[in-house]
Parts: sequence; C-alpha cells; structure tokens
Amino acid sequence: MTQTLTLRRPDDWHLHLRDGAMLAAVAPHSAQFGRAIIMPNLVPPVTTGAQAAAYRDRIRAALPAGAALDPQMTLYLTDTTDAADVVQAFRDGIIRAVKLYPAGATTNSASGVTDFPRVQPVLEAMAEAGVTLCVHGEVTDPTVDIFDREAVFIDRVLDPLRRRTPGLRVVMEHITTSDGVAYARAGGDDLAATITTHHLVINRNAILAGGIRPHYYCLPVAKRESHRLALREAASSGDARFFLGTDSAPHPDAAKLQPCGCAGCFTAPNTMSILAQVFEDEGALDRLEGFTALHGAAFYRLPANEDRITLTRRDAPAAYPAQIAAGSEVVTVFDPGFPLYWHLEDK
Repeated sequence: MTQTLTLRRPDDWHLHLRDGAMLAAVAPHSAQFGRAIIMPNLVPPVTTGAQAAAYRDRIRAALPAGAALDPQMTLYLTDTTDAADVVQAFRDGIIRAVKLYPAGATTNSASGVTDFPRVQPVLEAMAEAGVTLCVHGEVTDPTVDIFDREAVFIDRVLDPLRRRTPGLRVVMEHITTSDGVAYARAGGDDLAATITTHHLVINRNAILAGGIRPHYYCLPVAKRESHRLALREAASSGDARFFLGTDSAPHPDAAKLQPCGCAGCFTAPNTMSILAQVFEDEGALDRLEGFTALHGAAFYRLPANEDRITLTRRDAPAAYPAQIAAGSEVVTVFDPGFPLYWHLEDK
C-alpha cells in the first residue's frame, strides 16, 4: 500500500471564509490550498467589483505569513446586478466568477435572484466575456420536497437557463444527487460540477438516524445512500468535469445548535486527510490529484499549481481539533466518523 503521496497543491473551488472575527479564525485553515473560489454571501452581500476587491484585501490580511492561498473572488448575482460592472471586474482580475443563489435557498441568500428574466442580460454579457456562473442548484418552491430540490432545479431552472444562454460557462456547485452527476456528464464543455468533502462521507441517515445531529446539517442537504455512492464514483472516476469545492461553511455552535439551526459543515481543517481516505477506499489514490488540483484549474482556464503537498499514511490517526475558537464563539470541525490515517505534512 502507498504510504506517501506527493500531489500538486490542491485548490478549493467553493469556500466560505465569512468576515471579521470568523474570517480571522478560519482563514488559516484554508491556507493549505493554492486557490479558492470565495463565496460572496456576506451581510450585506458582495455585489460590486469594489466590494470584492475590499473583501479580498481583508482575506489576505487574515492569512498567515507565507500562506499559499490566493482568493478568487465572486460577485453575488441579484435582480439589479450591473452587467458592465461584472465584466469590468472580471477583466481587471478582481473576480473569477459570479454566484447565483435562488432567493432563500441557503445561508444569507435573501438577496438572491427572484426574477430570472431580469438577470438574462447579465448572463449574456458573462457568456460573451467568458465569466463563469457558479450555481447553487436548488429550487425554493415550498411545495417541492427538500430532497428533490436539486433534481427539480436542473429541470426547471438550470437546463432552460443554459439553453437560453449558449456559451455560458456554468459550475454546478456542491452537487448531491445522481441526477446532478448525470446532468454534469451530459452537459458539454461549458459545464462542470464541484463535489464537497462531506457529501462523499455522509448521507441523510447521518443527520437523522438515532437523533438529530446538527453538525451534519448542510444545504443542499445530504441525500440517500445511492446518491452518496454516485458522488464517490464521480469524484474518483478521473472525469475532468468533477472537482473539489469543499463548501466549508463555519457557523458558531451557538447558531448551529438551535431549534432552527444554521446549515453548513466546517471541513477546511481536515479535508485533505478525509479525501485521501475516501480515494484509498475507492482504489483511486492515483486520481486524487486530478480531483483536487487539476480538473478545476483546467475548467477555470488557469495553470495547475506548481508546488506540492505531501500526505503520509501512518499507523496512528491524525489529531484534528474538535473545535476552534472564533472570537468569543466556537466552531465545531466536521467529524467524518472514522479515523484519519493520512497526515498532511506540508500545509
């Protein structure tokens, strides 16, 4: 069995760093990555190029000296987004993509899109300029079961949107279903999908069986076991349409452990150890570099990172903290439910 893995430095193509004290606490845990697509759903959201540049400065200030992480900024798409500002921010190198949240779909998504015809001119400008659209793929129709919202979004929203906007580059973020896997595979060169660490590990039983476990509650919510297995097959297949986007989403325990708790799993500290174990279990350690360091860079038309990280498999499991401090709050680190024998040597 392989005991040492040397890989190109990974990228995280979907990351929440928050702001203020939380940003200062969690940013160092993503310093191991070369690049990360930064989510714009702050309060208030990041909607202009100027706001994205200012947020990027705050992120850089929160990173430890010598950190590899290069934040790739996004703008939050709203019904009133200015297409010219989007294109200029992209051409100026301030943003890498634009994020579509259907209004009310997830954390801090109240400002999301409510009227797709209103944003069609923005999408057309993005297609012409080569700006990627990152999509939170769930409908918010209350009559649709929460476990069906991704599949319904593909049929009702995403496929029609792509047909109306040929040439638009789209990333289906944090897919959670076999439906998402199948659509990504059939979608052509302008479509890709990210898969999170935690959706490779948990199914809906982890949240609900034997008692409610709030630290496994995320959006999109984890689905049944057949969908988890489809995600593992896609991630470990070597198919360049699929790449890592952790969706690491820290919330204070005081906000998670509520009658109406926040959605999100904080996976940044132990993601690479978890992924190495998942890919070992799938007999696909030779494809881990593609999933974490090659496929996403290629889709975003960026060079792969030149520097390397090393993972070593040891007899004793790696020790990750159960919680981290964030100002006066604490954030619980995602527990995969199995020991992590792959140690990240070079952060």
